[in-house]
Amino acid sequence: MYRIKIDRSRCIGCLTCVTACVVSHETESADARNRVVIDSETKPAPIFCRHCDRPECVYTCMTGAMRKNPETGYVEYDKEQCASCYMCIMSCPYGVLKYDSITHLEIMKCNMCIHRGENGEEKPMCVERCPMHAITLEEVKK
Repeated sequence: MYRIKIDRSRCIGCLTCVTACVVSHETESADARNRVVIDSETKPAPIFCRHCDRPECVYTCMTGAMRKNPETGYVEYDKEQCASCYMCIMSCPYGVLKYDSITHLEIMKCNMCIHRGENGEEKPMCVERCPMHAITLEEVKK
């Protein structure tokens, strides 16, 4: 299983990861599934979906639109099953999830850019494009 790892000491707040996310997903709303905020010490802090081991978004989803893939460990979203109740957004302890700003129907959630490669060999676009290598892909042992 792979997870995105962030080294905040290397992040310069350039927003390349956010732009890469928008480009990768080609959405009408130009919303990214990640963001960079400024912390209390005025340092950039990238915020990404953590694909939690015990994801609150999955537990609160009444339709099963959010589910944990046991093979990849990713929390996946199925917009066809989504009832747009936003319980997943409200339950995320990291404040990562949000709704599409144009349709208000789809949840904007990191999918680790699985759409980029059939074999899953492609890295997420944010990892690939980070000029400071502050965002990396790390294998996590279960």
